[in-house]
Amino acid sequence: MRHFFKDSLNIIALAMLLAIAIEFFGMHAFLSLDNRVSDFLVRKKAHSLNPDPDIVIVDIDNYSVAGMVSEVGRWPWPRSVHGELVAYIENKQPKAIVFDILFSEPDKEHRQLDELFNEKLRATQNVYFPILHLEQKDESQGVDLKSIAKMLGLKQTSEADLDARAVLLLPQAVEKTNWRVGTINFREDRDGIGRDYDLYIPAHGWRIPSLPARVAADLGYSVPDSQSIILGWRFGDTPANHFPYRHISYKDVWDDAGRQTPQRDPHEFKNKIVIIGATASGMHDLRATPVSSLYPGVDIVATAIDNLKNRSYMKRAPNAIPALIAALLVLALFAGFRVQPSLLRTGALLAIVSVIILGAAYFAVGNQYLLPVFSPLAFAWIFYFAAALYSYLKERKAREQAVHLFSRFLDPHVVKQLVDRGQTVESLSGQMRDVSVLFSDIRDFTAFCETHPPQEIVALLNSYFSRQVGVIFRHGGTLDKFIGDAIMAFWGAPLDDPEHAKHAIEAALEMSEVLEQLKVELQLGAGFDIGIGIHSGPAVVGFIGSEQKLEFTVIGDTVNLASRIEGLTKGLSRILISGDTARRAKHAFDFIDHGIYKVKGRLQEVNLFEPRKKMH
Repeated sequence: MRHFFKDSLNIIALAMLLAIAIEFFGMHAFLSLDNRVSDFLVRKKAHSLNPDPDIVIVDIDNYSVAGMVSEVGRWPWPRSVHGELVAYIENKQPKAIVFDILFSEPDKEHRQLDELFNEKLRATQNVYFPILHLEQKDESQGVDLKSIAKMLGLKQTSEADLDARAVLLLPQAVEKTNWRVGTINFREDRDGIGRDYDLYIPAHGWRIPSLPARVAADLGYSVPDSQSIILGWRFGDTPANHFPYRHISYKDVWDDAGRQTPQRDPHEFKNKIVIIGATASGMHDLRATPVSSLYPGVDIVATAIDNLKNRSYMKRAPNAIPALIAALLVLALFAGFRVQPSLLRTGALLAIVSVIILGAAYFAVGNQYLLPVFSPLAFAWIFYFAAALYSYLKERKAREQAVHLFSRFLDPHVVKQLVDRGQTVESLSGQMRDVSVLFSDIRDFTAFCETHPPQEIVALLNSYFSRQVGVIFRHGGTLDKFIGDAIMAFWGAPLDDPEHAKHAIEAALEMSEVLEQLKVELQLGAGFDIGIGIHSGPAVVGFIGSEQKLEFTVIGDTVNLASRIEGLTKGLSRILISGDTARRAKHAFDFIDHGIYKVKGRLQEVNLFEPRKKMH
């Protein structure tokens, strides 16, 4: 467990999964954005969904308000006008006539006109009126719910307060015998957009039915037991006509009702649900919905009735489903980052998955199902960028570490190649490689030190080492270490080098030339000399040491033999190589055979050669 928490990527993934649980089962910080994405999908789908043709709206539009002034006066019109319209429509045998107009106050100045309105209503059994529930802290002046429960169709639950009151705007202009009513409250979400429609409003344990629910129940349609439904929106068939349902101008119907010989289709309203409402600009009956910021209230009522009639309302996915999607996306990304693929490729795959998920959500909308997708995708992308940043910082740290370590024993050009390939300390450790190992030692350096001051010795060694290391790097070698006045280097690792023997010999020959130049410059004399031994063969290559100090080195019999060969150079040649090295580089050099020698600590004798540049 302790090892688990040492890895930052594990912590990021765990924190993201915890955040997912908090979001979907508590906080809901992304709810508004989820809704906006769902709104976009709903809006796109709404254009292809057909409204119920049996729902018709008689519209008090601008044309009606202006055109009827000369006949009935300015709005609001006398109630008798609506009575005559109801009688005309009722004669066409509609299923229901639903008013989306409040009749909350009687006309005290023209009581006879209200009486004419009610006289027409007495002949009907299918006319419905809206009421409003007003939320107020003090409801003591409200209506007694128990006394009007039967009249309004209120349902009493086991928790009903029998003395409860509620503030309701009732159709006081309508005789109570004609009170077939329901609420038309349209609840908006926190972002000001209405998406749900209440089937009933809870009030002190009572359920006040909505107007669409009351109409649907009376017509025999199934009404869910839930408090609300998510509306399944429809949209107009053209950009110019954004009304989803058929709108007939109130004036056109009124005019036909006044003709001795009606001209309109006699079956126009037969078996239809006729909703009488207003879209005139002065009525201000417009609401913000997913499909439009100026959606007529009468069309919202029509949509709710349509949804209940055809069971076309939406259903929202349980929180567990988007939470599961988010968790699976994060875990998939976590696994992807564990195998260390390309960040670009991972991002591209996530983008493709995001498009697929959006497509699935669009398909779900077409099947009356709302699947929140913004929050799962948001968590996935947040994790992706967090993990990408972590990977970048980790890679940069590893790169800096690699540059720091490699620069101590490799040429900067080689360091760049290794780092660009993504090589790390771990990737270069514990390998068996075929290499050529070079040992170089200053002969009789102890005696030299005894006759020279320390400052001069240090300056000489620094100058000598700097030049010889430069030679090693130029020929692609790796500096292993300095051992007092000796240099150990090798070829064939960390970068592969098929001609490592050739390059090691070339370096040795140039090291000899550099020594001669140094002797002339510093006037060291003939006694200052070096020996160089080279052997090629298999060796273990890797970083060896402690956490505080690591060395990139080679170990094995090949290293020991190279050191022994260097020890045999005195009296034979400045440079000696083994037969194994000579065979690997026979195409590039001439060799002087110095014979076979017994080497300390080794049973098998070694054939030694002195390399010379090939004569053309």
